[in-house]
Amino acid sequence: MNYKMMGRFVAQILSIEGIFMIPALIISLCCGETAAVYGFSITMALILGIAVMLFLICRGAPSAFYAKEGFVCVAISWIIMSLVGCLPFYISREIPLFVDAFFEIVSGFTTTGASILTDVEALSKGLLYWRSFSHWLGGMGVLVLL
Repeated sequence: MNYKMMGRFVAQILSIEGIFMIPALIISLCCGETAAVYGFSITMALILGIAVMLFLICRGAPSAFYAKEGFVCVAISWIIMSLVGCLPFYISREIPLFVDAFFEIVSGFTTTGASILTDVEALSKGLLYWRSFSHWLGGMGVLVLL
C-alpha cells in the first residue's frame, strides 16, 4: 500500500476543503459575526498546518494508484473532512457539543438533510452558508463518485 501517495491525496482534499471555507469566512466578516470568523480562521489555520505537514512528509511519492488505495483514501478523506468541517460550528459555540456539530456536517456531506437544530435559520450567516454548502459538496461528491 502506497501510504505517501495516500497522505498527499488527503492533503489535497483538506486543501480543497479549506479553499471552500473562504466564502463562508468572507460572509462572516461582512456580517460582523466575530464568533464565526474566529471559528473559520482557526479551522483554516489547522487545515493549512495539517496539509503542509502532509505535503512535506509525502513529497516524492510515486503516483501509482490502485483500487485498494482508492477505497482507503475515500474513507479516510471523508472522515477527516467531516472531523475538520465541523470545527467552525464547534469553535464558534453555535453548536456547543462536538458530537452535534459532527452530526450536522456529516449530514451535509452525505446530503441526508437531517439536523440537530430546531431553528436552522438562527445560525449566523457564514455558518448557515457553510452548512448549505456542505450539502452541495456532498451532492457533487456523490455525482462525481458515480
